[in-house]
Amino acid sequence: MWKKSELREAPAPLEGPVVGTIIGGTIIWFVLFLAQLPFYGWFADNDHAWWVWTCLAGGGLGLIGIWYVRGRDAALKRAAAADHS
Repeated sequence: MWKKSELREAPAPLEGPVVGTIIGGTIIWFVLFLAQLPFYGWFADNDHAWWVWTCLAGGGLGLIGIWYVRGRDAALKRAAAADHS
């Protein structure tokens, strides 16, 4: 028996402002980290210090994401330029 997913092709991936989205998310993670720093004592006393470090990790991973999507965007533009010439 055929599954419904086997009867139709997968749609093309959506392209959007990926670089801007990743930069915006990274900024939000760092802002959350900085906003929580003054309350680190409260977080530590209530066993929620991981919230602070999660925000820092999110910001750090966001920096890696920015590097990746900028390289991907540049590669897509180079490939499109090569196809047109």
